[in-house]
Amino acid sequence: MTDPVAAGSDPLGQWRRLADASVLLDGFHALKHAVRFGAEVPVAVTADRRATLALAGELAPDVRDALDALLTEVAEATYTSLVPRPHPTAVAALAVRPSREANLERLGHAPRSTPVVVLDNPRNLGNAGAVIRLAAGFGATGVVTTGTLDPWHPTVVRGGAGLHFATAVERLTVDELPAGPVFALDPEGDDLRGVKLPDDALLAFGSERSGLSAELRARADHLLALPMRPQVSSYNLATSVAMTLYHWSATGGASVPPRERPRGRTARPLED
Repeated sequence: MTDPVAAGSDPLGQWRRLADASVLLDGFHALKHAVRFGAEVPVAVTADRRATLALAGELAPDVRDALDALLTEVAEATYTSLVPRPHPTAVAALAVRPSREANLERLGHAPRSTPVVVLDNPRNLGNAGAVIRLAAGFGATGVVTTGTLDPWHPTVVRGGAGLHFATAVERLTVDELPAGPVFALDPEGDDLRGVKLPDDALLAFGSERSGLSAELRARADHLLALPMRPQVSSYNLATSVAMTLYHWSATGGASVPPRERPRGRTARPLED
């Protein structure tokens, strides 16, 4: 991580210089996750420093000191001028996007111990962000998109709550996909419940509207179908990914340690 923004420095000047080439971390949870997973964050601002650090102490004590060093308080009007849509936590930061070379190295590492999720020509930015959040939670190696959607679009990063930095996220062509057996979800495939997914699998999902592309279908080694009641058309993309990753993890996939919570506290959902 870079040195914290020093007292008396010009965070707004830094923001203006870096904004066009940086990843916008929109909200407390995005900044928390980015810092937790080693992102380089040159500038971070909040409209209420005390409240933000109190939130960190409650929900993310492991990164509170790092946030204390990073955060600069600015006027609320200044904060809102820096972001396209103000977040309820009034926190924003800029992070350095991981290099394509580093992500490709992670995706192509062999042997791979967790799957890669492939979104074939996705259309919905929010769905893509939700999938990245899921992949990070299950410890997937990465999320790859094909087609025109930018998986690092600010709306995707917001939907992913900063968890782009917990997994490898890249846009590739079908020909550029990393090695490994491709298990593609398709209504004509075999029932997922009868298949054990290997750790080095590529789990491919088509768009809700058009399904798998011809190129991805030709690359697939196995077609799999999710259990679904007759006359129900489809599942949401993120739901399909969640079901498939859970099946992988429950049938022998690499274990994800159970999440520990302090006693006496209840979970607080992430705000979009």
